[in-house]
Amino acid sequence: MPHGVTRTTLRSMTNIPPPAEELRILDHELRQLDARRAQLLARRSWLLGVLRSAKTPAPAWGPAQTPAIWSAPAPRSRRPEATAPSVQNVLLVLGGVLLTVAAIAFTLVSWGQLGIAGRAVVLGAVTFAALAAPVPLLKRGLRSTAESVAGLGLVLTVLDAYALHQVALPKVDGTGYAAAATALLAVLWAAYGRSLGALRLPLPAAMATAQLPLLLWVVAAGAGHHAITAALLVTAAFDTVVALSVSVRSVRVVAAVGAYGTGAWGLLAAGWLSWEATGPSAAARAAALLALAAAIALGAAWRAPAAQAAPGLASTGGLITVAAAGGVLRSVLPDAWTVPGYLLCGIALLAVRGTWLPESVRRGLPWSSAGVQALAVAWTLPLVTVVLVGPAGWAENVWSGAPSDARDAVTVSMPWPSNTETAPLVLAAVAAVLVLTFRGGPHRSVALSGALGLAWASVLVLPATLELPYPAGLLMLGVTTAATLTAAAYSRHAHPTDDGPTSPTEPPASASSPANTRPSPITLTTLGLALLTSLHLVALSLAAEAATLAVLGSLTALFAAAAVWQKHEIRAVSAAASLAYAAALACATGASLDWQPHHIALLVLVVPATAALLAARLKDATPTLAVEITGAVAALLAIDLAALEPPVLALVLALCGVIAAGTAVRPDRRRLGYVAATLFVLATWVRLASWEVGSPEAYTLPVTVPALVVGFVRRRRDPGTSSWTAYGPGLSVTLLPSLLAAWGDLDWLRPLLLGTAALLVTLVGARQRLQALLVLGGGTLALVALHELAPYIAQAMGAVPRWAPPALAGLLLLALGATYEQRLRDARRVREVLGRMH
Repeated sequence: MPHGVTRTTLRSMTNIPPPAEELRILDHELRQLDARRAQLLARRSWLLGVLRSAKTPAPAWGPAQTPAIWSAPAPRSRRPEATAPSVQNVLLVLGGVLLTVAAIAFTLVSWGQLGIAGRAVVLGAVTFAALAAPVPLLKRGLRSTAESVAGLGLVLTVLDAYALHQVALPKVDGTGYAAAATALLAVLWAAYGRSLGALRLPLPAAMATAQLPLLLWVVAAGAGHHAITAALLVTAAFDTVVALSVSVRSVRVVAAVGAYGTGAWGLLAAGWLSWEATGPSAAARAAALLALAAAIALGAAWRAPAAQAAPGLASTGGLITVAAAGGVLRSVLPDAWTVPGYLLCGIALLAVRGTWLPESVRRGLPWSSAGVQALAVAWTLPLVTVVLVGPAGWAENVWSGAPSDARDAVTVSMPWPSNTETAPLVLAAVAAVLVLTFRGGPHRSVALSGALGLAWASVLVLPATLELPYPAGLLMLGVTTAATLTAAAYSRHAHPTDDGPTSPTEPPASASSPANTRPSPITLTTLGLALLTSLHLVALSLAAEAATLAVLGSLTALFAAAAVWQKHEIRAVSAAASLAYAAALACATGASLDWQPHHIALLVLVVPATAALLAARLKDATPTLAVEITGAVAALLAIDLAALEPPVLALVLALCGVIAAGTAVRPDRRRLGYVAATLFVLATWVRLASWEVGSPEAYTLPVTVPALVVGFVRRRRDPGTSSWTAYGPGLSVTLLPSLLAAWGDLDWLRPLLLGTAALLVTLVGARQRLQALLVLGGGTLALVALHELAPYIAQAMGAVPRWAPPALAGLLLLALGATYEQRLRDARRVREVLGRMH
């Protein structure tokens, strides 16, 4: 750029304004265009209103006349509520309906007033005129009118067919004649629609009529259910072909609706025939019908243009195929093998993986197999429910005697489902399919967890299904518990989480770090199954005393061993389960020895004591918490067992306090010291109540003395502690109940002792300048003194005239008013003195 030539100079030389100025100019021009467009639209609305009005002609612009667009916008006319095409369509449809009604009325009412020739002439002329009229109408561009007249012509052809049957062929079977008439009408309407391609009504009407001929013909022939079902399915196949091959959208829609409707009707009929088949021959015929339905669904999935519908059609076709093959197997197999037969056919669908199949079909068939397997598993649920829930009935018949076999053991409160002998095989088969299907991939863990659950259910129902002896059933469940617990212990239960570092400077935790791992679905599943099996085993063992003791002892040892050998979540759950079963074993042992419940409570206390010792040795937080919670629950059980015997209850509460105090020694469990103190106090109170001690001081002093000692030690360690915090609770526990008792006591000893104690507390508070002692002691002393003076005050009030109290009150108010300022000063001084106290 030459020296001295600036950017502003260049812009002025090229007539290009600055960007800001150019933007302002563009905005101004756009506003001008918007205003101009608004004026033109207003003028257009006014002109349309003038043209629609028959009274006022459109004004012409002359030299002396200025258009309204340049002066003021004309008033906008009222907007019509219906468009011209809508009015036209309503009129045409209404006219066609009226003509159709008139034609029907003529055919049904006035038909008999004409001769044969007249009838033929009238029908032929009217029908020909109605069918021929659309040709000139279409040439003149009146398509909607042509559609209405064509619809009238189609209705007239139906009336012609009806009239022909009534006059010329009255002895012909009505159903057969209807079949032939509908077939002929469908062909004629289709030809008529093809010849007049601009009409949209004849082709869909022909397609809708085509749904009837085959079905009516089969009904007229007196065929059975199989033939009627076949007619429905053939019609559905015809509709499917038309829906997939015809380009006219209205015909495709009608064909698709017909395919789904007749196909569903035929499928339900074929399924019912397959289920009702009593022999291989009937089952084979029903299977052929189902195979036809499956072929229709799979063919539609193969050729369907919509990718969303293809997998669903393929899945439906696979399910129908399973129903066809399974129905044949059902006819030759016993009733108990019906579900396994269908399941076998469903599993066989997984083998259909040809590359020649479309992707949609290959994706749909596995879903069909999954649906069959899910239904098979659902069939086993009633049996699994009986096996799991049935043993709960032994809770009302504890140690009533061992049953004869495992089936009697689980049906103590529920009946055994019939024809379920093959349920274990079904569960095992589905479990095997899950394992083989999901041998890799992201869903492998979830699939293996499901397979473990199904295999466990199979083993669970096997003893009752085979009617094994009662001890053998218990042994099998015990082995299952040990196996599932071992699988949980040795599974790869630590999976890294997706959590990142907790801070920008902290590196990510390693995958093997306990803080950054979580149990896998397999670990959680096996651990849950182990617990559930153990509970089921305990419920079954309640039938016999020896079985109960053996099962509880074995489970206690088993879970204790698992807790010793493993870590993390497995240790926590196993330790808690072991302690729980130990508590149950203590109760069962005491019951076996004919001990009273309060004596059993002392035996149960071994469990919380053991839990406290174990918790002190464990390093992990989760197992420690689980052990402590289980021990606390066992302690509550012991307290409940001893509740009806106060002396033993006091002993149990004291022992629980000892356990809590021992736990409070640990630095992380200091707060349990309050629990221990509460338990000791409750033990003391229960013991006093058992001795029938009614004095409240006997209950409150054991609380007050330790509370005051604790408060004194706390103030020694922390001089800033308030006297209300240190001494308030301890003093209140004794002074308030004793004061309430003193007010209702006619004797002199309690008021004297309480007053003396309150005086000592007041003096100590005054000497040490402690607010809590001064207020509580002084208040108690004042109330005790008032209680002692109350009889004399009442006697004096009886001797005083009735006018004396109001007079004294008035004098008092006057005196207070006279010395109000001095009293305020004294009150502030007292408040300052109390405020300087602790």
